[in-house]
Amino acid sequence: MQRFKKILLVIDAKTESRAALERAITLAKRNQALLTVVDVIKELPRYMRPLLTSKPPAELQMQATEKRRCDLERLIAPIRQEEVHVGDKVLCGTPFLEIIREVLRNQHDLVMMTAEGKGGLKEMLFGSTSMHLMRKCPCPLWVMKLTQRKQYARILAAVDLASFDEGKNPLNTKIMDLAISLARLEPSELHVIHTWTLHGESTLRGGRLKISRGELDKLLREARNAHKGWLDRLLQNYELGDLKHHVHLLKGKAGNLIPDLAKRKRVGIIIMGTVCRTGVRGLFIGNTAEEVLRRVDCSVLTIKPDGFSTPIRLDE
Repeated sequence: MQRFKKILLVIDAKTESRAALERAITLAKRNQALLTVVDVIKELPRYMRPLLTSKPPAELQMQATEKRRCDLERLIAPIRQEEVHVGDKVLCGTPFLEIIREVLRNQHDLVMMTAEGKGGLKEMLFGSTSMHLMRKCPCPLWVMKLTQRKQYARILAAVDLASFDEGKNPLNTKIMDLAISLARLEPSELHVIHTWTLHGESTLRGGRLKISRGELDKLLREARNAHKGWLDRLLQNYELGDLKHHVHLLKGKAGNLIPDLAKRKRVGIIIMGTVCRTGVRGLFIGNTAEEVLRRVDCSVLTIKPDGFSTPIRLDE
């Protein structure tokens, strides 16, 4: 995976981040990339400031920032002996806003962080900061499950080929490139999933259009064959002979099928795109991606399409 040059690792003082740090170090070494480790502390709420009489709020904020900076320095001190170009920084403000502004200021091409939740049946894995970044961060975001093993045994690449065109839809190529390079790096078993549906099938089955069962079956076969052709065209661009891999062409809603397959195959990480209209500010993530992210219980690497424009600005 030699494609990242400036990696931003977000460390949360409340979360165990050792696994994320080790993975970021490995990635930085392989890419000869600059690694920046940041922590974000929130500003004191305005309603609390009048209640603080011992010291001015600005002084308390400065002391908290300095303590966090010292903690970061102790954390990364051993890394400096590992031939990794590493720096640290403490940001102050709303976490997702400050992380995105840091990306914009210094042109980071990957953000890595640990998921805020534990996942499982009762708790969503991704918290508000992760979800905000998945919607609005301009570069790829790698969110790691806290209990994830160091190595991903299985990687799932989720591609959307509903309107596949090699010249107009490079997002699928990005997803496959990252999934294949990570599968070789780990090494891991690669799974590729594409889901499809027949537009208007429920209406056709309702009988109002008086379509026969044979005609409906013919439409379903044609739709599946079209999606299979698009998927074959995508995969023929890659040499996968050295990888153990499986291709899943499934009928149904991606928001259900992707999490279900990930759970059934015990996938360690999903690599997927977040859908938006190119160049349109404010359309950050598609409904399907939102549904997948609410249900999955593994690490996720999300990628934005070319032309994505974050609504966050440095001068705001």
